[in-house]
Amino acid sequence: MNGDVLISPDVPGAFSECVVEAWRARPRERFAIALSGGDTARQCYERLAEEASEAIDWWTVDFYWGDERCVPADHPDSNQLLGRRSLLERVGAANSVRPMRCEDGPEAYQLLVGELGYFDVVHLGLGPDGHTASLFPQSPALDADPGQLVALSEDPSGRNPHRRMTLTLAGIARSRLVVFTVAGAQKADAFRAVRAGADLPAGRVEAERIVWFVDPDAAG
Repeated sequence: MNGDVLISPDVPGAFSECVVEAWRARPRERFAIALSGGDTARQCYERLAEEASEAIDWWTVDFYWGDERCVPADHPDSNQLLGRRSLLERVGAANSVRPMRCEDGPEAYQLLVGELGYFDVVHLGLGPDGHTASLFPQSPALDADPGQLVALSEDPSGRNPHRRMTLTLAGIARSRLVVFTVAGAQKADAFRAVRAGADLPAGRVEAERIVWFVDPDAAG
């Protein structure tokens, strides 16, 4: 598998420390991070807001999203809503906030990512089926042209509801650091498969550096 694996009983704490270190080591004044969704991400952002409220100058941070469900911004399944409640509203500052909006189409977000150049951090999770962001097994978005950084996507299996917008593998690859956070026994089979080299979406991710923070239950 790509990246370094760190088994930690405190995945949110490891994530928070890693983001602070990445911010301190940033090569330019501004710092671009792409947020994720799900319960583990929520815990990570709450911890980051708690521990790094003073350690990071949030006015230097540009917030993006790695994927989004095509639902209203106030919908309980919205990644934007999760990121705002668990992180942005708690730190109370940002240089810019760039949510994904399906109604604008992938081209608008592709333009934003292209203008950015690269992300400092892209935060990703791991689904029980091996998906990451909204790149699902057998999804056409997995085979997007290398020049396509953002795509619309759906889960061919139907297990994950809602149409999505997502960074493609090429979009994720425009990152200095990709951080996977994986927690819970329900993720153990998928993590084991990715670690063994199975052809799953999460195993296809490439970036300048990849780190996996995995709790003991997910590590099996």
